[in-house]
Amino acid sequence: MRVTGDLRGRRAHRAGRLFARCALLAALLACAPARAVEPDEILNDPALEARARRISQELRCLVCQNQSIDDSNAALARDLRVLLRERLKAGDTDGEVFDFLTARYGEFVLLRPPFNAHTVLLWLAPFLLLAGATLALVSRARARSRRADGAAVAPLSEAERRRLDRLLEGSEGKEQANAER
Repeated sequence: MRVTGDLRGRRAHRAGRLFARCALLAALLACAPARAVEPDEILNDPALEARARRISQELRCLVCQNQSIDDSNAALARDLRVLLRERLKAGDTDGEVFDFLTARYGEFVLLRPPFNAHTVLLWLAPFLLLAGATLALVSRARARSRRADGAAVAPLSEAERRRLDRLLEGSEGKEQANAER
């Protein structure tokens, strides 16, 4: 009987290790960037293609909204990648491509919008939230310490003292009865 238990234990251990390896592999594959650029979109000039990839990683997919057009499989992202490559083939600089796409789709198309009057809240919001949370925690800690310092325990009234004595006597009597059993 013991031999079968050991064999089962070894098999379970191996299965557990295999599962852990598969889970690790799946996690690593999930973290790898998925590129959505189709082979027919790729430019023949490697330097131009590298520029196109760099620019497309800075442009937001208007459908997905949380991915670059380089990572998105959406049809609109594909159209933007093709348009971007057409502009680069036509001789546009990186700045001209960004200006063209921003004029056409607005600043929302940029994954990192410029710091200006329209986007000041967007850029400062994380710092404002952090400052607000810090202020709330500090004020809460101060209020808690004031309550602990300022709220001295008032002495018991005579009636409260008698009631406490009765309660303690009752619990002591129960403890003694339990100990005798």
